Amino acid sequence: MNRFIIALAAGLGALATSAISTAQAQTPTTLLNVSYDISRELYAEINVAFAKQWKAKTGQDITINQSHNGSSRQARSILEGLEADVVTFNQVTDVQVLYDRGKLIPADWAKRLPNNSSPYYSLPAFLVRAGNPKGIKNWDDLVKPGVQVIFPNPKTSGNARYTYLAAYAYAKHTYGSEQKADEFIKKLFANVPVFDTGGRAATTTFVERGTGDVLITFEAETSSIRDLAGKDKYEVVVPPTSLLAEFPVTVVDKYVDKHGTRALATAYLEYLYSPEGQTILAKAYNRVADKSITAKFKDKFPDVKLYRVEDEFGGWDKLNVDHLNSGAKLDQLFGGR
Repeated sequence: MNRFIIALAAGLGALATSAISTAQAQTPTTLLNVSYDISRELYAEINVAFAKQWKAKTGQDITINQSHNGSSRQARSILEGLEADVVTFNQVTDVQVLYDRGKLIPADWAKRLPNNSSPYYSLPAFLVRAGNPKGIKNWDDLVKPGVQVIFPNPKTSGNARYTYLAAYAYAKHTYGSEQKADEFIKKLFANVPVFDTGGRAATTTFVERGTGDVLITFEAETSSIRDLAGKDKYEVVVPPTSLLAEFPVTVVDKYVDKHGTRALATAYLEYLYSPEGQTILAKAYNRVADKSITAKFKDKFPDVKLYRVEDEFGGWDKLNVDHLNSGAKLDQLFGGR
C-alpha cells in the first residue's frame, strides 16, 4: 500500500509538472509594438530592459517585435488589419482613431494609465548646423527668405503636425490674428524643399543628404543626433515657446484578446511608468512626469513655455474639425503638396 501511495504521488507530481510546463508553453510570449517613426532605438532599449525584468519575474523568455513609420500611417495600417498588441504613438488623434473608426479600443482608453495614458512628452525643437550660420533662434527665423526648413509631411506624420501646431500657436500669439497665423504657415511651408513621410526620413534628408538649414523634430531626436554626430557638426536650439507633444500608449484590445497577450501587453506599458522605464526615457531626452527622475536629468531639459492643444485649439476634437480633418485649415494651407 505504501508503495502504491508513493507511486501515485510521484505520478501526480509528474502530471502537475507537465501541466505547468504545458501552460507556460501555451502562454503567448510575443508582442507587436506599433510605434512612430523615430522611436526605433528608444524601444529597442526598452524592450531589452523589460524582457529582462519579465524573465526574472515569470521565468519566461519573450520577444517584442517593433513596427515603425509615420504615426498616422501606422494607425491606418492597424485599421486595415495590422494586428498590433500595443501602440506607442506620438499624437492623441492617431490613437483615438482606433476607437472612432475601428472600435479596436474602448472610448475611455486614455483613462487606463496615468497622465492621459502618456508616459512621457516632448516638444518640437530645432537642429541646426554647427555655428548656426542662419542665426535660427525662434519660429520667425524659419520664414526668412533663403532659409531651408526640413520637417515631414503633416498629412502623414504626427511629428510634423506638432510642428505645424507649434508654429501656428506662436504666430497667433505673436501677430495677433488667425489670418496672420495663416500667412505665417504658408511662408513656413514654402521654405520646406521636400516633405518626407515620417520623422526619420526627414532626419535622413537633413543629416545624410545635407539638405536644409534647420531640422524641426522632437527635442529627443535633435539631442540624440547632436550626441551621435558630434557638437562640432550640429547644435540644438530649443525655441522660447513650443507645443506640448504627448506620447499616448494603449493596448489594442481586439488583438490582445485574439492573441491572449493582454497581461503581457499591459505589463509592458506599465513598465514605461516605472522608475526604470522613466529613467530610460529621460536618458533618451524625453521629458517625464516622475519628479525624482526629472530632477536627476534637469540639465538635459532647458526651460520652455509650452502651449497646450486644449488651451490653444480647444482640445483635440475641435482641433480636428478646424485644422486636421480633410478640407480643414491644414489642407487649405498645405495645398497640393
